[in-house]
Amino acid sequence: MNVFILSALIAFGAYLIKNSYQRKRIILLGSHLSQFQLEKLMEDLTQGYMRALGDADLARQDQIWTLMNTAEAKLCDQFKRFVADFSKLDAALTRISTLPLAFPYADQLAPVATFDLRRVFQIHAQGLEQAAANTAQRSPKDRAYVLLAELMLMQHSCHWFCRSKTVASARLVMRHKTTYEQVLQAVAPETRKAYLAVVGG
Repeated sequence: MNVFILSALIAFGAYLIKNSYQRKRIILLGSHLSQFQLEKLMEDLTQGYMRALGDADLARQDQIWTLMNTAEAKLCDQFKRFVADFSKLDAALTRISTLPLAFPYADQLAPVATFDLRRVFQIHAQGLEQAAANTAQRSPKDRAYVLLAELMLMQHSCHWFCRSKTVASARLVMRHKTTYEQVLQAVAPETRKAYLAVVGG
């Protein structure tokens, strides 16, 4: 058989296997996320924060910050419930490969180079709750930036699980015009330290 044709068939087969593997992960994560309104709450918060940050009237800013408190509390509560639900999954299903590119079943072939998404989600839940409670006594503007960063890092973890770290980081740039490194610097120090201890780096 022509070497080119053989190479093309192998590449196509690998592509199908990778897509099937990633589709299973997307379905697994989606089946748990679909029980909650996290995406809508995140969108509402993001839009609210952007309105407040872009409004020059301080009185209107204060009103928007106050309105956001309810959405923040609901988001934290729902995410905590989601994490509790997701944590019931078997560890074999929640491992993430630390390899930069997507290789089907890399989490099973090289378990040493993996981490557990359940643990990372627990870190995100703690980070969101602490940022919303404003235990660090940040100004409303700084608090909003930290909360947004915590949300972006959580989204990055979801995309990393479903695709790869490289794809997750590219989506951050495309959707939010910010890099993975910038998001890591913007989250609370406690989140960053705990997160890096799990994922490495």
